[in-house]
Amino acid sequence: MENLTNCYEGPQPAVCRECLCARGAAPGSRPGVELFPQGRPAAQPRGSGGLDAQDPAPQPLTPSGGEVWLLSGAAPDHRTAGAMPVGGLLPLFSSPAGGSLSGSLGGGLGSGGRKGSGPAALRLTEKFVLLLVFSAFITLCFGAIFFLPDSSKLLSGVLFHSSPALQPAADHKPGPGARAEDAAEGRARRREEGAPGDPAAAVEDNLARIRENHERALREAKETLQKLPEEIQRDILLEKEKVAQDQLRDKAPFRGLPPVDFVPPIGVENREPADAAIREKRAKIKEMMKHAWNNYKGYAWGLNELKPISKEGHSSSLFGNIKGATIVDALDTLFIMEMKNEFEEAKSWIEENLDFNVNAEISVFEVNIRFVGGLLSAYYLSGEEIFRKKAVELGIKLLPAFHTPSGIPWALLNMKSGIGRNWPWASGGSSILAEFGTLHLEFMHLSHLSGNPIFAEKVMNIRTVLNKLEKPQGLYPNYLNPNSGQWGQHHVSVGGLGDSFYEYLLKAWLMSGKTDLEAKKMYFDAVQAIETHLIRKSSSGLTYIAEWKGGLLEHKMGHLTCFAGGMFALGADGAPEGLAQHYLELGAEIARTCHESYNRTFMKLGPEAFRFDGGVEAIATRQNEKYYILRPEVIETYMYMWRLTHDPKYRKWAWEAVEALESHCRVNGGYSGLRDVYLLHESYDDVQQSFFLAETLKYLYLIFSDDDLLPLEHWIFNTEAHLLPILPTDKKEVELKEE
Repeated sequence: MENLTNCYEGPQPAVCRECLCARGAAPGSRPGVELFPQGRPAAQPRGSGGLDAQDPAPQPLTPSGGEVWLLSGAAPDHRTAGAMPVGGLLPLFSSPAGGSLSGSLGGGLGSGGRKGSGPAALRLTEKFVLLLVFSAFITLCFGAIFFLPDSSKLLSGVLFHSSPALQPAADHKPGPGARAEDAAEGRARRREEGAPGDPAAAVEDNLARIRENHERALREAKETLQKLPEEIQRDILLEKEKVAQDQLRDKAPFRGLPPVDFVPPIGVENREPADAAIREKRAKIKEMMKHAWNNYKGYAWGLNELKPISKEGHSSSLFGNIKGATIVDALDTLFIMEMKNEFEEAKSWIEENLDFNVNAEISVFEVNIRFVGGLLSAYYLSGEEIFRKKAVELGIKLLPAFHTPSGIPWALLNMKSGIGRNWPWASGGSSILAEFGTLHLEFMHLSHLSGNPIFAEKVMNIRTVLNKLEKPQGLYPNYLNPNSGQWGQHHVSVGGLGDSFYEYLLKAWLMSGKTDLEAKKMYFDAVQAIETHLIRKSSSGLTYIAEWKGGLLEHKMGHLTCFAGGMFALGADGAPEGLAQHYLELGAEIARTCHESYNRTFMKLGPEAFRFDGGVEAIATRQNEKYYILRPEVIETYMYMWRLTHDPKYRKWAWEAVEALESHCRVNGGYSGLRDVYLLHESYDDVQQSFFLAETLKYLYLIFSDDDLLPLEHWIFNTEAHLLPILPTDKKEVELKEE
């Protein structure tokens, strides 16, 4: 190694440049200055010597009082700090006060040093553990960015907005989490439930959890390295064989569909409303559907979506090379609105053109809720066999997404190869709660219609994994690693990334004829935790649902979160004793808040997200939150609240939304989203989303229809508003489960 001259004047011993320059010896400093201030260990240069397998522990690199220690199983009269995950991680440099670093740091012999005492003497196990520790430290530093809220005002806002909203009756017990025992540490750890987002408690909790995860990872690594190479190879082969067997099992049973007796749907008779004014408004909504459909047919037929300004097709990467998203998404809306010719056109296109044999990567979640859900709904309404056949065919194509060590499915799947992966931005490659938690309804019906239980088994295994995990404060984080089966980043939201998971817990119970008591318990336990930790009231009395990031609240509510008003109201009938009215009122409060988010914009349409901090309430303060893409969630809550209360204000608010859509989103080529709902003049995003036809217009139509059209006691809406009937159940089984 050449002598270094650019760190300080004059030739110096052959020391790695990074050890001196990057670790404390600034250019121009003199020898004898403390190279590693504050006791920080320095990275060792790679030596030229080989491994010394005979040394049980490292030896000092200097013969004087100053010692240089490396990673080892033990050291004379030295123990590691309690915070370090492995007992053998020792300080790399140690010297008495006033001592200086002497001897060679390279792989050769220093003054009085011993051969094999440099870094090259590290055993393979020690190198691996050292790499794990440094990787964990970097991950911790990087992950801290995501644990922090993205608003500098939130720390003070946590305490400012602390009044829980709509507190239940006194006998209503709060959610779990007031005092929890940490089994991994074998000791009780206090967790204060008091003021949400207590910074000290959150930091302590996060550090403890990270320490536990790192210790577990290091233990697993050591156990793996202790195995013989033959054992490791055998484990790999067994895992490959298991995956191959799963793939064969997924494909083997589907050589044909069993015959099923089609049951005529209940409540699809579409009578005209008796009130003339309501009849006129419903007719207007049907005309809006015709305008959207005819322009899609004219400019983008067979493609996924329409660009109404450009008057051409729009294809999202969410669907890969699968075509016809708007056609499949709109099927049941066309049927309900008695647009019979259009329904037949859509059916013919599906028979001739809908193809799932594509070499492309798709979103499992989006393809499931739009395509599988749309086809199932069309079958249950019409009885046309082509819809059942296509739904099961697509379901089979999605099964490889579940080939993970935990059974938690991948977010993305190549339809040809069956290879899956997760979004790269999702907490270290985690699966997303709202995505893997929003398969249950459709997959249960796929088992029902195909006669094969594998679809139901896949989604029930997701429940099994979730029920084994400890929930922080009773909440479900948005991220779960499919390889380890452990939570990722502790970010909790009832909006994006979390929303439909909670919706599907409730609807799984309802769709089972109220026999799925596990789903019911999971839902109401989650709602209790949400009330305790996320639901707050603003200073003017608006109830909102904040987001939870590692114990700190972010006082933001997304448009997607507005579905929760309808969910709370829909679940009120099955609530614990004495809480039915409470949940109905909670749904009404959420509906009022979301209406305010619409009413406080110039366009009278709501932004993507709105905030309750910095002196604002129910207003978007960031430019990237001011857009509206024809979303349905607020209208969805109006529909449920109208059906369950018949309060006329919900029809009034729904009609306000119709007028705003006609005034600001309708263009010659269809309906377009808006870039900023606070501007005086429209700025269009030029996309007519398929869910505008599937959800927004369907919910509006139902608000101005009689309750006997698709009665809620017979039908469940999936998260894309596709209709699924209550599955038949055995009454004796219901009684047995209740007992």
